Amino acid sequence: MPLEMNREVFITCAVTGSGGTQDRSPHVPRSPKQIAESAIAAAKAGAAVVHCHVRDPETGAPSRRLDLYREVTDRIRDAEVDVVLNLTAGMGGDIVFGGVEAPFPVAEGTDMIGASERVAHVAECLPEICTLDCGTMNFAEADYVMTNTPGALRAMGQMMTDLGVKPEIEAFDTGHLWFAKQLVKEGVLAPNALVQLCMGVPWGAPDDLNTFMAMVNNVPDDWTFSAFSLGRHQMAYVAASVLAGGNVRVGLEDNLWLDKGVLAENWQLVERAGTIIENMGARVIGPAEVREKLGLVKRAPVAS
Repeated sequence: MPLEMNREVFITCAVTGSGGTQDRSPHVPRSPKQIAESAIAAAKAGAAVVHCHVRDPETGAPSRRLDLYREVTDRIRDAEVDVVLNLTAGMGGDIVFGGVEAPFPVAEGTDMIGASERVAHVAECLPEICTLDCGTMNFAEADYVMTNTPGALRAMGQMMTDLGVKPEIEAFDTGHLWFAKQLVKEGVLAPNALVQLCMGVPWGAPDDLNTFMAMVNNVPDDWTFSAFSLGRHQMAYVAASVLAGGNVRVGLEDNLWLDKGVLAENWQLVERAGTIIENMGARVIGPAEVREKLGLVKRAPVAS
């Protein structure tokens, strides 16, 4: 497939994530106030979309608490800057097995819940976008498996569609794209799907360019895609994704560093991504244009 560079690019900032980064940088936000303020600063720096997880305000550990999601979304919506809100729905599908000879009972860190509970905060907060991790995969953290069965994905995808929230398909390998296309074929997801190509996450798709283009070539022409890679390759993938026709994601969920030995803040990563995009001759678009492009509905949260 010939490369067709994207000239109208939106930036997603992945603000905090759920990984064990809370003690590796003082800039990783923990409390709802900190997460919202970091998201707002990223929006002011040029992010059209902010992708948010929540954490326990005291420990920084990942959380699924509805009150924390509600506070984050309310604070972002009350801000003077406009931004598209994207909430994770990836929590609640984690299995940590006990060991190779005795996998059961499962170990500490396992967090398995039903499809409805995994989408409860989405129904509560009604973001414009929420994520749908479209497959099961091993993670390079002990015997940890990110679990997303076909049945659970069909159920969660249908709930998101019925809520009027656009799923952002998180594809960690080509098989995840294959199943996402099946969900569109079945009518679970709308045809004009949105997908995030997640590169370099062990043990998903490696972040070499051959694998990346294999992923890109498996995205249907009428879908919108974005891409990211982890750590030191984050900014390289800003350029790679734009060149391949996509949009970009940066943020502390995926990378803590601005330069060697210099810890980043979210707004700095967004600002640097914007500079790369503009230096390539493309334009960074804002939230209103993203809503028009993706057919999003901006709504206030459901009343308490």
